[in-house]
Parts: sequence; structure tokens; C-alpha cells
Amino acid sequence: MAQQAPKKLSIFDLQAKVARGEKVFQVTAVDFPTAQLVDRAGIDCILIGDSLGMTALGYSSTVPVTLDEMIHHAKAISRAAKSAILVGDLPLGAYHASTADAVNSAMRMVKEGGADVVKLEGGEDFAPMAEAVVKAGIPVMAHIGLTPQLMSKLGGFKVQGKDATAGVQLLKDALAMEKAGCFAIVLEAIPDRVAQVITERLQIPTIGIGAGPHCDGQNLVLHDMVGLFDRFTPKFVKRYANVWEIIEKALADFQADVQAGGFPKAEHSFTMKDEEYEGFLKQLPK
Repeated sequence: MAQQAPKKLSIFDLQAKVARGEKVFQVTAVDFPTAQLVDRAGIDCILIGDSLGMTALGYSSTVPVTLDEMIHHAKAISRAAKSAILVGDLPLGAYHASTADAVNSAMRMVKEGGADVVKLEGGEDFAPMAEAVVKAGIPVMAHIGLTPQLMSKLGGFKVQGKDATAGVQLLKDALAMEKAGCFAIVLEAIPDRVAQVITERLQIPTIGIGAGPHCDGQNLVLHDMVGLFDRFTPKFVKRYANVWEIIEKALADFQADVQAGGFPKAEHSFTMKDEEYEGFLKQLPK
């Protein structure tokens, strides 16, 4: 009997999970093999995050990432994700000028990239963009708090909402995105108690990344959590492995093995029958 294909999760499955008191798991992946690993682990959502600008493309931030680059990676990830919800990040400039830009970019991410839903950063100011995309038929995950695309405005990678007024604004931002029709919201780098209040006030799931334990779910970048990114490690990351060191050792072992004649051996090589080899030698040009 053929193996049954895994069930593709929907945004309603996600919301039902939270309603049952279960946690939501979201992991950011950048390509086919990492997405395969995440999907097979049973993670609910794979975020095609614009952080791939740093983890996969070598940029110093997410700012230079283009929509075309996001779609290129989304295509690969969509081929790997059989059950997880694919969340396609809309990069800087893809939705900031107008609601029309937002809808067009979201349509491209879904049609060309294969994403199931899209994510966009921003609060009250970007609620009209989110609402337009939702009305066009594409589910939207919001993202407030530390919004890396606008880090220049925020003064760099800093915790947001640390004073009372800023905390209240975050709640207003979250409520505006919920009213716009977003099905979930990412809370990044905000005080845990502020995130708790926002989670209690909202009807939609909250997914934290550096927002404490009270969110409905948690998100980490795969490269961060397995130690495959060596430039910096955010405070909110828990590293569950150090793949960087493993790969470094494998590369060093490979060089030493080749140098010493330990690789390749017979088991890594292809052979030719003796009579064919004799014929080969006879046919060699003089």
C-alpha cells in the first residue's frame, strides 16, 4: 500500500491548536534540505524569513533582500514542506509604498513562491496593507516589536516596548493588525510581560521570538538554533546543537584523509573489467 501523504496544515488547524491550549512551533528555514528537516520534525509553520539575507546570502542585514530573492528561496522550500504551513516573508519595499504593492507582492509570493500565507512587518501604519492583502484572499501573519527591516528607524537590533508608552503602542499595533484580519502575529524582542498582555488581549495566536514564555507559540531561526551561523547569536536564542563545529571538523578531516591517502579507497571507486581495461590500454593513441 502506498504511503499516505501527510496532511497539509491550515491556519484554522493552527488556531484550533491554540484553542486547545497547545503551543505552536515555527522555524525559519532557507532552502530545500533545511525545510525538509523542519517539515519532517512536525513543525507547524516554516517561515521563509528575509533573515536568509544574512544566513544564506551573506548580507549584513535583511534590508538588501529583494522580493525576487525571497521567491527564489520560497520555491525551493515549498517543494520540501508537505505538512507545514509556509509563511512567505515580504521584504523591505515589497509593500511599503501602497496597498496595491502589498497585494501584488503577496500574490507573487503565493503564485510564484508557493507560500501558503505571507508575513509583513509593522503595526498601525501598515494595517491598511495587511487588510488589503487579506481582502484579496491571502492570509497574513503580522509582525511587530523589533522589525528588522526598519532597524535604522529603531536604532538597530534593540528590544522594543521597554517603557510604558512604547508597550501600550505595541498593544495598539497588535490590535490594529488583528482588526485588519491577520490570522496570527509574531512578537519579536519585546518584554515578556508586555507580550503576555498582548497575548491575553488578542483572539489570534501570538508567536514569540524573544518575547518570553507566555506567547501561544515560539519561533527560532534554524541556523541560530543549530549553530550554523557564526556572526552573532541573539540573546533570545537557545542553541540546541553546534553544527558549525561539526562541519568544520568534517572539512579538516577530509583534507587530512586525502593528504594521507585515506580517501578515496576501493569502496569509493568505480571499476572496469580486466579484459576491458586491457582493451583500453591497447587502444590508447601512440
